[in-house]
Amino acid sequence: MTRVSSRIDFQVAEKAVIVLSVAAAGGGRPGIPSHTRGRDLGDGQFLVEAPEGSLHVTYEADVRPSDGDLPSTEVEEIVAMRPSRYCPSDRLVGYAESRFIRYTEKTDRVRAICAHVHRHLVYEAGSSDAHTDAADTLLSGRGVCRDYAHLVVTLCRAVDVPARVASVYAPGLSPMDFHLVVETALDGSWRVWDATRLAPRQSLVRIATGRDAADVAFATVLSGRADLTSLEITAVADGDLPVDDHESLATLTQSSAIT
Repeated sequence: MTRVSSRIDFQVAEKAVIVLSVAAAGGGRPGIPSHTRGRDLGDGQFLVEAPEGSLHVTYEADVRPSDGDLPSTEVEEIVAMRPSRYCPSDRLVGYAESRFIRYTEKTDRVRAICAHVHRHLVYEAGSSDAHTDAADTLLSGRGVCRDYAHLVVTLCRAVDVPARVASVYAPGLSPMDFHLVVETALDGSWRVWDATRLAPRQSLVRIATGRDAADVAFATVLSGRADLTSLEITAVADGDLPVDDHESLATLTQSSAIT
């Protein structure tokens, strides 16, 4: 069992429409003030219409991960092979092939990519922004979790491995925040990887899944103006956290909300 929660505060300067993605996949919906309007869009997306002023969004749940592998479908794998906004895999084919195509087994290929990204990048808060894509990250040699994930996804796609991102709650992460990891389709199942190696994969709780961070942002302002003023995240798993070598196969499955 894992206890997760989040609190997001906005200052709405102009009546805004905001889409939120903060609930654990398969469980619950965020709490919003009575003076706002909200509706569930499905697939973990929640739309909020907020007037000017302060907006406080909360979410909490006890979740229990399900067991077993997560099968990948043909359509999912096709989508996960296409270049996307932050993962321009078509631009890094030469770089990726020169380093990773020699690994004939795709699982070994992914392991090599994750190890390469872990060694190549320096984790540095504030080193990237909303315009930074995987090519920028490769050149700068620094980034945060989304940059690590984007680079892994891009290199995987460039050498014929379907890859996507997943936003998660991550027990053990420090400092605590929303976290972004990678899933690759290997032998018909989705396998999870984290080149930052900052939290054990076995205790991650899925929030949303997409091609890159643009698909899984915890908040997207569709209209108006709303500025983020504070963000608090917690994720605490029962018992001791597992030890993760970040090389063995692991699965990020759906979770069921208990509360």
